This record gives sequence, structure tokens and C-alpha cells, in this order.
Amino acid sequence: MQVDISPELIIAIALILLVSFPVHEFSHALAAYRLGDGTAKLFGRLTLNPIVHFDPIGAAFLVITAITGSGLGWAKPTPVNPANLRYGSVGDAIVSFAGPASNLVLAVAAALPLRLIIHSDLITQVPPFAQAVLLNFIFINCALFLFNLIPIPPLDGSKILLAALDPRTAYQLRPVLSQYGPILLLVVIFTGIASRVIGPLIEGIVRLLLGL
Repeated sequence: MQVDISPELIIAIALILLVSFPVHEFSHALAAYRLGDGTAKLFGRLTLNPIVHFDPIGAAFLVITAITGSGLGWAKPTPVNPANLRYGSVGDAIVSFAGPASNLVLAVAAALPLRLIIHSDLITQVPPFAQAVLLNFIFINCALFLFNLIPIPPLDGSKILLAALDPRTAYQLRPVLSQYGPILLLVVIFTGIASRVIGPLIEGIVRLLLGL
């Protein structure tokens, strides 16, 4: 599913920057706070204020990738001290998953009215412009959900992976991922591997949410 440069896409990107990214990082911060770590709150990150979470490079990457058809980007990472979290690595995984999960929740929330519109007489009454904004918003949130679950640092999926492994394997793998993860992630992104793998999954989730 490809997207083109359009006013609808621009508005969807603005919504991602003003809603999705802040909600994503706030979800990390809230989960960490509920599990015993107040680091994010101490740094003023337990908030939905988009300015606090804004990362110019991540925002620029979102704009570029949204125009080319994937819609990947990031906000300023939320500071978390795993040593303060209850349940050890499981707590860390819960905090990590909270961010991507929030993107999926936002996609579902936007899909509910669009699904109703598509499968009713409203499709002729609601302006195509509004429908396109919702579709782009759903698409990008689904992309953020899946992209962040890739088990490569610094993405959230890496901590979820380590929590799922036995302690010895996680101990051995952690330094390797920390050292080579960012380089591997760049390779995965710029060689198109990420888009080829998660692209069909994104389209599948969007179609499922919209009943297509």
C-alpha cells in the first residue's frame, strides 16, 4: 500500500507528531512509573506534551519515509532505569511493549469510524479528504507498531526479546545487540529488508481493522 504527497498525508503526519509519538513515549513513562521507576517523571516525560517528546531527526525521518510509503520515525527516547522496575526483565519488557501497543490502540481507534464509513452509506457523505486522513493515520500507526517490535536495539522489540530468553542466553546476547544492533538496524532499514518484511504485515493489519 503506497502513499503519495498530499494535504491528507501532511495532516496525518502532523497527527503522528502531535498525538502518536507523545502517546507512545507517555505510555513508556506511565508503565515505568507504575512499575516503580520514576526516572521519566523526574525528567518531565510523564506528559502528553508533544514538545517534550519531540525529536527533530526522528520527525524528519518520519516525513521522508511517509512520503516514500512506509511511515517510520521516532520521538525522543523515554529515560527508564531498569534497576528500579519490578519483575526484572519482564518489567522492562512491559515498559517496552507499552509504546508500540499504544500505536496499535490509536490505529484501532481511528479504524473504528473509518470502518463504519466504508461499510455504510456514510462513504458518500463523509468527505474523501477526511477518509484519507484517517487511512494514513491508521497506516502509519500500524507501521510504528510493527517497526518498534523489531528485536534490534534501540527498538523496543530488543528488550522484549531479551526478556523472552533464558537468563544465560540473554546475558550473552545483550552486549552483542548493544554493540552491533544500531548498525544492523540501519542495514535492515536502508536495504529495504524492513519494508519488505513488515510492509505486507502492515497492509494485512490495516485491511483486518477496516474489514477489507
